[in-house]
Amino acid sequence: MTETIMHTADQVIAATYKRFPIVLERGRGCTVWDTRGRRYTDFVAGIAVCCLGHAHPRIADAVARQASQLVHVSNLYYTIPQTELARLLVEHSFADRVFFGNSGAEANEAAIKLARKYFNDRGKPERTRIVSMENSFHGRTMATLSATGQDKIKKGFDPVLGGFSFVPFNDIDALAAAIDDRTCAVMLEPIQGEGGIRCPDPQFLQQVRELCDRREVLMILDEIQTGMGRTGTLFAHEHDGVTPDIMTLAKALANGLPIGAMLATERVAAAFGFGAHASTFGGTPLVTAAALETLKILVEEKVVERSRETGDYFWAALNQLKQRHSRITEVRGRGLMLGLQLDGPADDLVPVCMQKGFLVNCVQGDTLRFVPPLIVEKNEIDLLIQCLDEVLAQ
Repeated sequence: MTETIMHTADQVIAATYKRFPIVLERGRGCTVWDTRGRRYTDFVAGIAVCCLGHAHPRIADAVARQASQLVHVSNLYYTIPQTELARLLVEHSFADRVFFGNSGAEANEAAIKLARKYFNDRGKPERTRIVSMENSFHGRTMATLSATGQDKIKKGFDPVLGGFSFVPFNDIDALAAAIDDRTCAVMLEPIQGEGGIRCPDPQFLQQVRELCDRREVLMILDEIQTGMGRTGTLFAHEHDGVTPDIMTLAKALANGLPIGAMLATERVAAAFGFGAHASTFGGTPLVTAAALETLKILVEEKVVERSRETGDYFWAALNQLKQRHSRITEVRGRGLMLGLQLDGPADDLVPVCMQKGFLVNCVQGDTLRFVPPLIVEKNEIDLLIQCLDEVLAQ
């Protein structure tokens, strides 16, 4: 069966992924099983998506109930789960308004459009340019790819869209020099995920906020990977005591169902009037029911608070591992978004860990990324550390 599935997939699915030779069939909590019956502890979680683990019973029940009632209607009509989800997001964030799409890329597209529309409505149509960060990642649509500060992501897709410039992450002087009379926004991730788990220097996000206020440009925070409790607070910018004008979410928002959200203050969101933006499948009753239940669980069961403690434990364990292995050059990250940088290629360790029963991920060629479900237990972390210890010793 396994070989048949892999062979068929390789024949009929676009070859945009280099897949590992396993067929995952089911999951529960932080564990997944393949079609051969082998189990793996999942420290990838769909790349920071399954924040409550696999097959969470409350979310499964919420999806089943909603599927038996109403799956989809047009956004020309009100629905209960979409409204309740938007209300909860507003209550737990800086924002006043929410726009729903289907992915992180769509959320970032909406943010880019809103920033430009905001200034256009104020009689400043020339203010269209967005300053982004080098090594950033904002998506793979043409606009979000153009906003991404990694040349390898853009290779083969020239010409990319204009209106974007890039400065080094953590360089406030370069950012200040890049803002001019045509700038409408600064767009950045509170922690660069695909860029290698790069954290902001102390005060950097506050300096960005102050600079945006002083130069009267909007601050867009891409919290697609960092949001929904991943870093130990519901949203990563809370660590730094700043609030953006626009924030984007996706990934963990519905624990695996496809959804994206753009949140904004009333002042900025007012630029999205009737007909300014839309999405056929954005915020359908089914996915918003899942997202609503996800957010309720995160808040009611204090998952974020517990994951902060688990993240501290994981951080300490990785640093102890670093002391035992000279190949490890740095441990980076916050909460349960952690990276282990090696002094050379790290991607060869991924299949070795998989053979030992652990799913991990490599970014930027030299950094192992760990983004497990927020419900991961300390004993599961201990077993991963033991695995890494053995692999690095080899």
